[in-house]
Amino acid sequence: MKAKSARRIRWALYFYDILVYIIICALGLFVYPGLRENLMTSLINMAVCAVCFTVTRLLLMVYEQILRYAAAGYYLRLIIADVAACAVSLLFSLVPGAVAPLTVVSLLAANLIACIAMRLLYQKIYQNRNKNSKIEKTARYLLKVFTGVSFEYDENKDSKTNIAIIGAGEVGTMLAKELTNNPGSEYDPVCFVDSDKIKIDRLINGIPVIAPSADLKNRLNAFSVSEVVIAVANITKDRRLELYNKYKDLGYKVKTYDYPVLDDGESGMRRIRDIDMENLLFRERRHFIDSSVKSFYAGKNVMITGGGGSIGSELARQVASCGPARLTILDVYENGAYDIQQELRIRYGDKLDMRVEIASVCDADHINKLFREHTPDIVIHAAAHKHVPLMERNVLEAVKNNVFGTLNVVKACETYGVKRFIMVSTDKAVNPTNVMGATKRMCEMIVQSRSGATTSFSATRFGNVLGSNGSVVPLFKRQIAKGGPITLTDRRITRYFMTIREASQLVLTSGAMAKNGELYVLDMGEPVKIADLAESMVRLSGLTPYKDIDIIEIGLRPGEKLYEELLIKTEELDKTDNDLIFVERDKPLSSDVISQKLDILKNALESESNRVVKDALKQVVPTYHDPEEVNDVHVR
Repeated sequence: MKAKSARRIRWALYFYDILVYIIICALGLFVYPGLRENLMTSLINMAVCAVCFTVTRLLLMVYEQILRYAAAGYYLRLIIADVAACAVSLLFSLVPGAVAPLTVVSLLAANLIACIAMRLLYQKIYQNRNKNSKIEKTARYLLKVFTGVSFEYDENKDSKTNIAIIGAGEVGTMLAKELTNNPGSEYDPVCFVDSDKIKIDRLINGIPVIAPSADLKNRLNAFSVSEVVIAVANITKDRRLELYNKYKDLGYKVKTYDYPVLDDGESGMRRIRDIDMENLLFRERRHFIDSSVKSFYAGKNVMITGGGGSIGSELARQVASCGPARLTILDVYENGAYDIQQELRIRYGDKLDMRVEIASVCDADHINKLFREHTPDIVIHAAAHKHVPLMERNVLEAVKNNVFGTLNVVKACETYGVKRFIMVSTDKAVNPTNVMGATKRMCEMIVQSRSGATTSFSATRFGNVLGSNGSVVPLFKRQIAKGGPITLTDRRITRYFMTIREASQLVLTSGAMAKNGELYVLDMGEPVKIADLAESMVRLSGLTPYKDIDIIEIGLRPGEKLYEELLIKTEELDKTDNDLIFVERDKPLSSDVISQKLDILKNALESESNRVVKDALKQVVPTYHDPEEVNDVHVR
């Protein structure tokens, strides 16, 4: 039935083209007396022209196009078809006694103009089918009479949201066209806002362009605008924030039309979506995995410990996008591992050879068994206890899991010939003031001390990641949603921030460039004052800090530092080919010294005393100090 309907519509269009041509020819006979003097010859030539443009249009599939979606390419094809028909017709006009060539060109040119006008009129009526004025009603009736296609008035039109599109460039016009041609869209673009003087007070696809002038609010109100959508290509964070604040202050809900960044780093189709708070507060998202990094992981057996965590699962997504021979996700927490397993199965299906193992890195025998079974080429070690206050109360578990768990994985890598070991570290390992940071610093020293005879070892250090488990941004969002208050440990506290995706990609990039024993440090940008962050988040929620949402101090948590650091000795910082990755060449300790430190920790664990193990950590990690010492120095 659909095929018959399509054929009917195509032949209807052909019929109307012939009808238009007959009208043009009749007008020609009326206007040019010379055509009437030799009527039979004129009619024969006119018939030849009709055959010519019919054949060329059929050859170029002019009647296959769905007219409502016809673009410039279609009209160019129609013009080419008629120019070709004109060239052939001119050959026949050279026959003695035929119609003059100029007359043939005039007839076909007039016919082409009329056919294009008919198609454009059809498109315009279709685009305005949801308007219910007398003109549109009449147009819809005529369309039904002449095409047999019914364009009923959409009563849901009145429920659509009137939007102003910020940006009348390529992206903005693409959005307007998409919404206009989509009857199911919930948005109706009623105007553009653009500062380009050439575009101001003109129309784009029938939609007016207005200037961001002083009376902008009144002009938008005149169009009954409810929301604004930012549709600007390659917009910077500062410009996005400026536009957001401007239109938010005018009382409009602000959205964006851009590419959502998918978990594998690729971009999906542009769509209208709410603006993420992270997009406004932090630096622009960047993509770091290039062809050379992808080729490093492609075709390799990759194992990720802690692969069900927030960082580990993002690493799994990024590795999966590189086309590994096998991806093994290892985690002691089954829920996280299950979630990422299902996500990757849905996305890649049988294209990805994926294994999920539930195991603790503290279980050396189980780890060795898994390494024998999966024979990984690359191991990314993200398994760790990371919550600072919890580790202050569970020192033994922090050392067992973070230090000796890492040691188990390192030894397994050496035993089973793993080519590359990449450890995820943290800025809290720099001059640590807490158990978690001290254990991670000890792990860094272990990694740096390995000889690398079989396995190449490296560690990558970065700061806080947005959206990870326990991150401050989701916490503040929840507190704002509940009406406050927002709780700060200290108004002076600052932290470095990076998106999970950005951090994960840089970890993979640094791992691909590693030789052996490097301690990579990621450029986290400028530190953010948490009090300023809290106030900004309240404002971006349309509320007033300390009025609608209170912000209170609750005191530093155990082991918490006022100011995080990323480097131990900045004078020994080396650049890499990536402008966001640096190498700190801290002199590695010998394997004998590391063994002595591990023995101290092992003996302390036998005491089963948090106090004894903490003292042992201070002994083996000389830069580990109580937070009071470090914070007092900063205060002074």
